[in-house]
Amino acid sequence: MVSPSEQTLLVTGANSYVAAHIINLALTKGYHVRGTVRSESSTAGVRSKFSAFADQLSFGIVPDITKPELFEAAFSGTTKPITGVINVAAPFVLNVEDNRRDLLEPAVGGAVAVLEATKRYGPNVRRVVNTSSFASILDLGKGARVGYTYNETDWNPMTYDEAAVADGTTAYCASKGLAEKAMWDWLEEEKPGFSLVTINPPWVFGPHLGGIRDTKHLNESSHALYSIIGAKEVPPVDFAGFADVRVVAEAHIAAFEKEEVAGQRFLVGSHFDYQTVVDEVRKGIPELADRLPEGTPGKIPETYGLDGSKAEKALGIKYISLAQSMVDSYRQFLEADQGVSSAA
Repeated sequence: MVSPSEQTLLVTGANSYVAAHIINLALTKGYHVRGTVRSESSTAGVRSKFSAFADQLSFGIVPDITKPELFEAAFSGTTKPITGVINVAAPFVLNVEDNRRDLLEPAVGGAVAVLEATKRYGPNVRRVVNTSSFASILDLGKGARVGYTYNETDWNPMTYDEAAVADGTTAYCASKGLAEKAMWDWLEEEKPGFSLVTINPPWVFGPHLGGIRDTKHLNESSHALYSIIGAKEVPPVDFAGFADVRVVAEAHIAAFEKEEVAGQRFLVGSHFDYQTVVDEVRKGIPELADRLPEGTPGKIPETYGLDGSKAEKALGIKYISLAQSMVDSYRQFLEADQGVSSAA
């Protein structure tokens, strides 16, 4: 196989929480990275994170990810050929005025656009790895579904028309499934010269690369954890699954590198509930104990299970425990509140 130093990976949504860890791993392994962002101003923060890799990192501006033609420049002018695309960029909006216009069309359109752009402008690309979601596996209509274990053969069954009139969270989950299905359908129809692999994590938690400087502008998953500090009650289960962001990054790079996993989807995750979060953080960071709700220590809510073993075997990932992930996450929150920023 060609050495990483002779290849470029194009990573969309380069200024996001998950993409930062993917880019870090890729650069560390020797790959060149072309990151895409929506505006020139978004490149500064990413550049500063990776100043030690300045000659391996470049950027492409893609102001609208639903338009394939806007990717042309992002695929051009790299010092080493682009052999892989890791598509992290996707809309994440729960409060929308119009589900079709604001959520479903951008999600499906963006998913297909990156494939179309790769076909047009990426002659050396052999694989696209897409960040999908456990939301495209989960059947929300079945609720807690106690005793059932989800795996990669499951699909969110909601149709486009049902999602168009659903509440924000339900429509968002449906959009992930519809977008992923659209990618597999496109691949079947177009039969391009590259393969597709999807990574389907639930909640993604864990430390921010470079630390947290401002707890007022956290990404959605980190905000869900941070908001428990000072809360009166332990939140009920929303998604009963999680993956540490460092593991999610490893899964993406492995999904690109391992030839034999072409055409597969991977549920990357394990059990999650907020009671376990507060129990573990109270043990791991005693100075936070009196700022967290107690709930019912040790009582794990009954809900569905997740089987993330396929990703362990095929991609060679090793899961980080919920306890470790939470302690690492909350330590950063604490340091940010105290005005200290720690690297991941």
